[in-house]
Amino acid sequence: MNPELKTMMLDSIANLFQLFKNMGVGYVAFRAKHEVERRIGLLKNRFPANPPFQEFISREEWKKLPVFFFPFFPGQLEKKNLQNLNKRVRAFQKEDLLTFFSSQSYEVSDWLINPDTHYRYSAQKHWTEIPDFSPQAGDIKYVWEKSRFAFLYDLVRYDHHFGEDQSELVFSEIESWINTNPVNRGPNWRCSQEISLRVLNWTFVLHYYRDSPALTPARFGQIMHSIYWQMRHVASHIQFSLRAVRNNHALTETLALYLVGLLYPFFPESASWKQKGKGWFEQEIAYQIYKDGTFLQFSMNYHRVVVQLLSWGIRLAHLNGERWAPVVYERAKTSLHFLRVCQDTATGWLPNYGANDGALFFPLSECHFRIFRPQLYALALVLGEAPPYESGPWAEEARWLGLDPGTSVPQPIPDDTYAFDKGGYYVLREKGTLTFLRCGHYKDRPQQADNLHLDLWVNGENILRDAGSYLYNTEERWTRYFAGTASHNTVMVGDLDQMRKGPRFIWYEWVRESRAGWFYSGDRMFEGHFAGFHHSGQAVKHRRRVTKTPGQLRWLVEDWLHGASAGVPIQQIWHPSEYFLNNFSLTAQEQSGHQLPPAATEGWYSETYGEKTTTARIVFTTKQRYIKTEIAITTSPKH
Repeated sequence: MNPELKTMMLDSIANLFQLFKNMGVGYVAFRAKHEVERRIGLLKNRFPANPPFQEFISREEWKKLPVFFFPFFPGQLEKKNLQNLNKRVRAFQKEDLLTFFSSQSYEVSDWLINPDTHYRYSAQKHWTEIPDFSPQAGDIKYVWEKSRFAFLYDLVRYDHHFGEDQSELVFSEIESWINTNPVNRGPNWRCSQEISLRVLNWTFVLHYYRDSPALTPARFGQIMHSIYWQMRHVASHIQFSLRAVRNNHALTETLALYLVGLLYPFFPESASWKQKGKGWFEQEIAYQIYKDGTFLQFSMNYHRVVVQLLSWGIRLAHLNGERWAPVVYERAKTSLHFLRVCQDTATGWLPNYGANDGALFFPLSECHFRIFRPQLYALALVLGEAPPYESGPWAEEARWLGLDPGTSVPQPIPDDTYAFDKGGYYVLREKGTLTFLRCGHYKDRPQQADNLHLDLWVNGENILRDAGSYLYNTEERWTRYFAGTASHNTVMVGDLDQMRKGPRFIWYEWVRESRAGWFYSGDRMFEGHFAGFHHSGQAVKHRRRVTKTPGQLRWLVEDWLHGASAGVPIQQIWHPSEYFLNNFSLTAQEQSGHQLPPAATEGWYSETYGEKTTTARIVFTTKQRYIKTEIAITTSPKH
């Protein structure tokens, strides 16, 4: 046998073994069966295209249903605080300009065009025949973004705060989408989570503009027909999310089935959707949110997605006289606590940690995308807890849900050390500083190879930071950089990631062993270790100790590498912000006491999905197995 072919076969067998080991036999069998059904057309047969029109209920009958939606009393904000909202709405009205992923503006006049590549998808192809990514089409998320209909919240909020009525524009956009996207055909039927969000966002505007003349009987009937078939699609494909994906997609889709079953009781399957959706959502919350409040996707932004889903689900259930299983409330409270502990007090931002595609499902305030206050404030009130912060522009989201804190006194998070051992997060809050570390092992699919990453915040400045995500569907070199160890403040053995990268979102050789904790002996001290780099030929243990001097802007970081092959260099990597470079210093020495010269290498930083900028990246390299690094202030920080 050809030696190269033999090597490829052995690699394929090893990868398959890793897939079975990591994901389980059930997962592999389900994915294989699903792919076979897709290729031979069985999956396509389960999703009929262009079904005949059905009328379920008249608009007037719908308005009389004993179903309660959010009571909407957000109050009116001062116009000076709504200038950006005004600009966004005017740009959309005049030029079809929309903000994508909370950062980029694109002109989008066609539901089927990727505005980044200008590729136009066919609306005649069945959704099972459309890939998520191709070099020609580009990242399909650019097509999905407008079809998610999150932009409707800008129009609703604008109408409320400026006393206008854009219901004709809102319903004409929905009507246009329905006419351009035949049932189960085209890219916008490709993802059940996108379908679920679209239906929830349409539901919001249906209730807000329920008395508008623009919601004609014909339009209402057309929208109900579309909602029904969109949810038929979600229900028919839900096992894929529950068994093959099992992350925020499953939470979104199961909650949508429950809420549509609750709010649209006239569909034939509504009772079944409601019952099954509720049970599945409870099951997934119990599985996906660990007991300490951390989330299986190891992502701050995706955890915020879950927070918004919890707020909608709990609030709408309560308004309609229903309750969730106790575990939903328990995990909602622990999630709230975890995210608040990781939140910078000065800015309301969290570390740019984990996968981040810019998702903000229900944008109901003018706060910057990175500010988590609106969502955490709303969830706290939904749970009947004291507000996390004083009232501010972030309170608008809670008010759209019909919630008001009244005279409750905000409850700040105390300065202290915090350990979330289930998820593997360790945080020190002290006098305007936030020391954030990740040290964990995986029983669920990892997103990034970033163990023992260190994030530092000082007075609202993220001085040592995570590089972000950039794009999920892009060139391999960018996927490897942003998902890999090289983009995190940790250590690499040679050029190896801590785990072995597979295709797309797959990692092999998962980290299975880790341990960490905080200690106090005058200084605050973190110590943690994990076993990784198995693809180097043997397990390598990386041990890190971080010592914070109380009351001082000084950290001592010590790294030990046990088991690394002799002669292979180790790299200690740092991603400093501009603020750090102007106010702080990094000095390092190896085990012999020899000072290590810093190498300024090219780094990349992605604050929002689809955007990246070059940035400083400092690397210390040694062939010894210990590095000691001091992080200290050099000047008085500028506030």
